[in-house]
Amino acid sequence: MNGMGGARLLPWTGAEGKPCYLVSDGVGHVSRVADTVESVQLDMADDLLDHVADMLTDRRVTPAQLRFLLARMSEALTDVRRIAESRGARLPE
Repeated sequence: MNGMGGARLLPWTGAEGKPCYLVSDGVGHVSRVADTVESVQLDMADDLLDHVADMLTDRRVTPAQLRFLLARMSEALTDVRRIAESRGARLPE
């Protein structure tokens, strides 16, 4: 399935930001938790996209507000990239 012998890249990191993997048949408790976390992360990224669209049209937005938003967008993009990598690795060949 992938380079980890069928292991699933989980949507969170472990100690020191290292990736976490799950080796299972994909139907256990941890798999369901990972599915839920992925769903929450994708929803948060979607909400941020809506928020950034509003902020970019508001001339009163401060540089500090934009930096804060950019930091959250960077976190969301990291999550979405990890989800895409995980899901892509689980596609049948």
